[in-house]
Amino acid sequence: MDQKKIGLFLKELRKEKDITQEQLAEKIKVSGRTVSRWETGSNMPDISLLAELADFYDVSIPEIIDGERKSENMNEEVKETVLKLSDYTETINQKIKGRLLVLTVIPLIGMIAVVIIELTGLDTHGSFYERVAGAGLGLINCGILIFLAMNLSGLLGKIKARREMKRKYNCK
Repeated sequence: MDQKKIGLFLKELRKEKDITQEQLAEKIKVSGRTVSRWETGSNMPDISLLAELADFYDVSIPEIIDGERKSENMNEEVKETVLKLSDYTETINQKIKGRLLVLTVIPLIGMIAVVIIELTGLDTHGSFYERVAGAGLGLINCGILIFLAMNLSGLLGKIKARREMKRKYNCK
């Protein structure tokens, strides 16, 4: 698979539609920078977006992957395969979201502990409660850092894009 060739093909298809990278990005719910990376060949579109790109550009998924047009239109089997792969990635994302929920609940417990200890005045210097409050603050900070790292990595955006794709194709 030649990423540069695929990138040039995607750029050609976009120009045929007479739209900018930003307009395409807005339509398929990714950043303009992401589209730019696809078109330069430095990154590939997420598998969950291939069916959407193929429909939008009126080409087949194999044509996108090969980086060139073929005479036949995308058949339903290929489309179904991509949607099944997308379902598989959605399953994996559900597991990740579950872990993210746990990583969100733990800092909330820490925050509740800190608030209770502070409001009741139990945090006297050197006491057990002061140590519990310190641990609670640590959990809060860890939770914030984990959330920021996940958000910056784009995971939450990818989960949202997959949901949008599922809604668009009326998948279960």
